[in-house]
Amino acid sequence: LIKPDGVARNLTGIILARIEAKGYQLVDLKMVQPNRDLLQAHYAEHEGKPFFDPLLNFMESGLLVAARFAGDRVIEGVRVLCGATDPTTAAPGTIRGDFGRDWGLAVQQNLIHASDSEESAKREIKIWLGS
Repeated sequence: LIKPDGVARNLTGIILARIEAKGYQLVDLKMVQPNRDLLQAHYAEHEGKPFFDPLLNFMESGLLVAARFAGDRVIEGVRVLCGATDPTTAAPGTIRGDFGRDWGLAVQQNLIHASDSEESAKREIKIWLGS
């Protein structure tokens, strides 16, 4: 997912291009105005945590782009391209390291989400792309 901050900052193209430049194939793409139900399904494992509602509010704040890529070790590779969750400490050369920063807000706005396992990817692709 390219999160609302990435879309709002017009970074969608460069983020997708970086993943494609690594050699992964873009196989599905959709722009979404997320609603609470989609977000609650996506972040279900975080329900009840103090950051849950602020996170949903942030993710509801604007358009996001859902993308599915294919290729050998794509999950691992895309997560490395994303960089550390905290953009302040994300390495230069990563998406978060090059384009992200801490804005001092209640929720980390870090441009991108990437599935952490094949199981998560299957669940998240169904939520966002319906396939």
